[in-house]
Amino acid sequence: MSKIAPTEQNSDDKELPLGTTPAYAGMHKWLKRGIFVCLFALVIEGAFTVPALALWYGWPTLSFTEICSELMKVRYSDDTVECEHPYPLGGAPFGGPPEAAGQKTAQDDWGIQPKPKWDRIGFRELIRIHEERIARQEAAQQNATPPPPR
Repeated sequence: MSKIAPTEQNSDDKELPLGTTPAYAGMHKWLKRGIFVCLFALVIEGAFTVPALALWYGWPTLSFTEICSELMKVRYSDDTVECEHPYPLGGAPFGGPPEAAGQKTAQDDWGIQPKPKWDRIGFRELIRIHEERIARQEAAQQNATPPPPR
């Protein structure tokens, strides 16, 4: 009786990655290259997005916390909203209420696709908004305090 010999593999099959057949080897090679290019592009894009947005919104004139607070004030149409720094460890999503829990001041048209009533924020416009808010608060304090006695 003769033993059945195991099937022999071609020398090309030994060089292919596991799970790749010779018919799809070229496609897999180009897919892998394309995916690596896309991943590299995403990393580069992500590395430049935060610094570019920070400069757009007004850094270094405004700190990151001030930028966050100004964006939330515009978003919710509420001058009392502030960003918490450092963010509490027990806050959302680790157990506390969400960021804007109970906030009812957003001036939007609600529907299937909400439409915000605030305009797009232009280049370094948060600086102007911040300075106008500070000026309004100082003017309100000046008017609220009685003049010194003579």
